[in-house]
Amino acid sequence: MKPSRARRKPDPTLIDRTNPEWTKADFARARPASEVLPKILPKEVAERLLKPRGRPKTANPKRLVSLRLSAEVLDHFKASGAGWQTRIDETLRKAAGL
Repeated sequence: MKPSRARRKPDPTLIDRTNPEWTKADFARARPASEVLPKILPKEVAERLLKPRGRPKTANPKRLVSLRLSAEVLDHFKASGAGWQTRIDETLRKAAGL
C-alpha cells in the first residue's frame, strides 16, 4: 500500500533550491502585479500586461437555454455555415417583433 501524499518525503530531484517554497512571510510581503509592474516596467508594457483578457463584458449578455428544435430547422440554419445560432436568434427576434 502506498503512503498517503501527506506522509511522503519530497522527491529530492524535484526540489528547486534556487526557488524555494513560499513561506507565510513571503505571502505577507507579496503585492499584486497591478501595484508592482508599473514601477519596474515601461508604462506601455505594464498596461499591456495588466489589460484584462478575454472578450469584453456586454451590457446585454445572452443567456444559455436548452431548446429542442426539429432536425429540419437545425439542418436549415447549420447548412448556411458558422453563426447559425446567431441567425436563429435574429429570426426569433424578428418573429417576436424585437
